[in-house]
Amino acid sequence: MSPSDPVAVAAELGLPGLFDLHTHFLPPRVMAKVREQFDGAGPLIGRPWPLAYRGEDDELVATLRGFGVRRFSALAYAHRPGMAEFLNDWAFSFAERTPGCLRSATFYPESEATDYVAARVAAGAEIFKVHVQVGAFDVRDPLLAGVWGVLEDAGTPVVIHAGSGPVGTAYTGPGPVADLLVRHPRLALVIAHLGAPEYAEFVELAETYERVCVDTTMVFTDFFDDLGAAFPADLLPRLRDLQPKVLLGSDFPNIPYSYDTQLSGLTRLGLGDDWLRAVCWENGERIFGATVDREADVARSAP
Repeated sequence: MSPSDPVAVAAELGLPGLFDLHTHFLPPRVMAKVREQFDGAGPLIGRPWPLAYRGEDDELVATLRGFGVRRFSALAYAHRPGMAEFLNDWAFSFAERTPGCLRSATFYPESEATDYVAARVAAGAEIFKVHVQVGAFDVRDPLLAGVWGVLEDAGTPVVIHAGSGPVGTAYTGPGPVADLLVRHPRLALVIAHLGAPEYAEFVELAETYERVCVDTTMVFTDFFDDLGAAFPADLLPRLRDLQPKVLLGSDFPNIPYSYDTQLSGLTRLGLGDDWLRAVCWENGERIFGATVDREADVARSAP
């Protein structure tokens, strides 16, 4: 297998492509602000982070598809009140015009959150994203109690950045998420970055709760290892056994290395082709439903 070529990785595994659950597409002004934070090594980033991919949405989507990615997300996350629905409107519109993109949404602790989350679920939201480090909120905030109830009942996955990497805050770590799951044990959480650097604690949550999964985003790369967030070798057998609950994530386009680096890191683990097939495609298809070839539908409907 050629680990440097994502298209070759998928082909040699017999997959139709890659399912990258953790990618970011944002409204232009929001993306510009995010890039400023990375370019300036902002306080929640903590080190130089030279972005490898820039450009407008169409260019970035074409780049991602060039890597063989057939399904992906547009994970926006609100960091203040009154922002979530603006992001949700944009993300729904982006998914509508972008074949292969999941309908993504977010929320924030605010009085109207339960109502707009319920409305987004009813409108077909396929995935939510929250980032407790950037958003500076506790997942146990009473303003979110109704939100978690709606999402638990719906079974809609929530990608949650709750690990303390790259810079921990008062809101990060496994403790609040563990408390949340005691209250809402059927929540479908996807632990971003495998919970780095609290890998063992977050892996245990995925082992304990039926609907809790993890994504691989940025883990198993030299860059992440240099942050002091190397995945412990003694946890690899448990990661192997979590095969049905591990999802490919990359953080594209906000990564400081080439896209193939993520795939190279996964192939080097030596966990086997069945594990790679599950992570790179099959788990996503099972959780989010079979691929709908919207590109073909669009072509057939063209005059």
